[in-house]
This record gives sequence, C-alpha cells and structure tokens, in this order.
Amino acid sequence: MSLPLEGLTAIVTGAGRGLGRAEALELARLGAAVVVNDYGQSGRDGSGASSATPAEEVAAEIRAAGGRAVAHTGDVADHEQARLLVELAVTEFGKLDVLVNNAGILRDRMVFSMSEDEWDSVIRVHLKGHFNTTRFASAHWRARSKAAGGPVYGRIVNTSSEAFLAGSAGQPNYAAAKGGIVGLTTSSALALAKYGVTANVICPRARTRMTEDVFAGFAEPDEGLDPLAPEHVAPLVGYLAAPAAGHVNGQLIVVHGGMVAIVERPRVAAKFDTKQDAFSHDELDALLTPYYADRPKGETFAAVEVLGLKHG
Repeated sequence: MSLPLEGLTAIVTGAGRGLGRAEALELARLGAAVVVNDYGQSGRDGSGASSATPAEEVAAEIRAAGGRAVAHTGDVADHEQARLLVELAVTEFGKLDVLVNNAGILRDRMVFSMSEDEWDSVIRVHLKGHFNTTRFASAHWRARSKAAGGPVYGRIVNTSSEAFLAGSAGQPNYAAAKGGIVGLTTSSALALAKYGVTANVICPRARTRMTEDVFAGFAEPDEGLDPLAPEHVAPLVGYLAAPAAGHVNGQLIVVHGGMVAIVERPRVAAKFDTKQDAFSHDELDALLTPYYADRPKGETFAAVEVLGLKHG
C-alpha cells in the first residue's frame, strides 16, 4: 500500500526546530521527499549567526529513517535565496509539489515602544518570507501547468496565528504579519486554483522556542503526549498536503492538542442604512452608540468566542 505523499516533493521552511521540524518529519513519514529549510540563527528574535546545523540534523534524521531529504540553509526572507530554495527542490527531486511556510521570528514590544527595525524585521521574515517562497513555487506550478495543458499537483500550507484572530497586545508586528499571511493565502488560493494548486493557512498552538514565554505556566505532563506538542499540529499539515485535501482551498484552520477548528470568514453582524442622502454624525450616534453599548466589552471576532480564547 502506497503512502499518501509517495512520489511528492515538499519544502518546509523553518524546519530545523519546533513546528517546522515536526512537520518535515511528518511529511517524510507520509512518503514525501523533503527539502528542510532553516537559516539556523540561535535567537528566536533573529539574532545570532546563521548555522547549517539545525536543517542538516533534521534532514539526516529523515534519511536515517529511510526517507529522502536535503537541507537548505538560506534565508527565505531574501528573494534570491527563496528562488534558490525552490530551484533546489526541483534539481534534487525533479519537481516541487508541496510548500509549507513556517519560518518566523519574534521581536515583542508594545506598539508605543516598538522601533522601526522591530516592526520591519518581523514583517520581513514572516510575511515577506511567505511571499517569496510562494512567488517562486507558484511560478513553477504555472509553468508546469502550461506545459501539461492542464492542472498539476500543488499544495501551499501557510502559518498564521491566533494572535491575528484575538489580538496580542505586545506583538503588533507579529499580529499584523500573521493577518497579512491570511490575506496572502486567500489571494493565492483564488489565483492558483485553475492550475491545480490549493493554498490554506493554519493557526497552530504549540510549545516551541517561539512560544516558551506564552506557555511558561503550562507544565508538560509526566506521562503521555504534551497537549502543546508540535506533533499535534503536524498531521493536519500532512493532510492538507495530501491528495485527499484536493477540494480544501482558501481555508483558515486552528489546530492544537487534538483539536481542529475551521474558522469562517468574517460575517456582517449588523447593518444600518441612512434615512437621508448621507449619514450625519447625529444619525450614526443614534444608531451605533446603542448597538455597541449593548455588546459585551472587548467582544471581537465570533471565532474567538467559539474557541474559548482569552485575550486582554
């Protein structure tokens, strides 16, 4: 019996540690050849010298288990390095079928204290990094589709965050980047569907180097799998990469601890029409002030309420 991803090639960015590592191992377990990308900086804020070790160790782990893997140690936020990453997949394994974007950094600060560099660096790695790889992967699939005269196999799985859904007071750069990734994903889903490519985005919750402060108060269990283990997230990525998910496109899915929640796109909660040629201040005051006064304080997207998330 063949494996779900047998014969397919996948790229996983930020795959030297945490979520990316778990995702790369899962895709390999399902039969894919994997290009393991990681720039390898030691600091979760993007500080420290780059290192080939994290990517090479994961690639070696895959090969030791009988899979196929190669390491790539470039910075996906660099346009040329992203091009070379896609080129490596095609050169090494003949084609690219799956792109999993996971690379990211954190530089937390309140919005009134954040520096320009703290903003730019996080947007660069998360949002530009997702765009760069998507740009070259999608060009590869488009060219293959034109040559084949029809759809080809292509899967994009992007990584957003509940910080985008619920807000995160000390992470305006991160929340904005993750919101941008959702927009990039839905746009890509529409643009690439005719070529046979799907694009979906996940909001994972997991204990990694990136979230060590967030989950510091949640101790790992003495026995059994940690509810916050990245291994809870990886199977969803494997599913979205597989043929079975061919009709899943443009979706936002929250995943953690044995739970998957499909998030609806925002819906209109209320609608008001002016009784004049245009709204006046007084008319808007009469309509909107009572409406918001009757709603619970701090209420945000319905998805947040459904998932039971807590935020400031």
